Amino acid sequence: MEPEPPLAPVQPGERYGPLVHRTVHHGATLWLLGVVQFIFAMIVTQLAWTAPYSLAHNYISDLGAVHCGTIAGRYVCSPWHDVFDASVVLLGLLLIVGTFLITSAFPPRGLRRIGLGLLVLTGLGAIGVGLSPEDVNLTVHTLSAFVAFAGGNVALIVLGIVMFRDTRWSGYRAFTVLCGLVGFVALVLFAGHAYDWGGFFTAWGAGGIERTVVAPVLLWALLASIHLLRVPAYAKRVFPGATAT
Repeated sequence: MEPEPPLAPVQPGERYGPLVHRTVHHGATLWLLGVVQFIFAMIVTQLAWTAPYSLAHNYISDLGAVHCGTIAGRYVCSPWHDVFDASVVLLGLLLIVGTFLITSAFPPRGLRRIGLGLLVLTGLGAIGVGLSPEDVNLTVHTLSAFVAFAGGNVALIVLGIVMFRDTRWSGYRAFTVLCGLVGFVALVLFAGHAYDWGGFFTAWGAGGIERTVVAPVLLWALLASIHLLRVPAYAKRVFPGATAT
């Protein structure tokens, strides 16, 4: 079998081909595991509640509350809070490591560092949320949640721009930006307490709006990781007579 030829450096303005380095597959796998285990943990923790849990009016963070009691008018009692909190921390860790491994899946533009850096901040925010439940340290919890919410959605908008002209992301560029915009608008509504405005927004509820902030990032990470796992991979090698780049 003849050895594969060395990869030629990409020239300015050249469109990228449908290949990724094998480390990208490893990173995509970590993203996929992180999202799936987090969704599973949310469902399991919610089902463990003995009190009614409302997707519209209970915050996601209520699942990680350590103590039973009333928080801002909501009765919270999450017997499996340890499962949720550990899952959020694991999600953050897998997102951070996966992001470093997945770097080469994006064109080497200046905005790439910003977009991927924001994803790393999102992971750090998730870790902070898990380590500081809302009824243990509300200040750190709130700050961590904001970093995760804002970082994740702005990251998608930036990465959607970075994907321009990269054929590896065909069909995902507009979807990526759209996910980021939907989540960011929901974040503005959430921060503005739109759930107190009455009508539709009240019915949507604080929990519903918060989930609209989080869902686009999780959905994108899930689909993007599956997409990258399907893109052919190569391993960079240098053969005799070839010039390393």
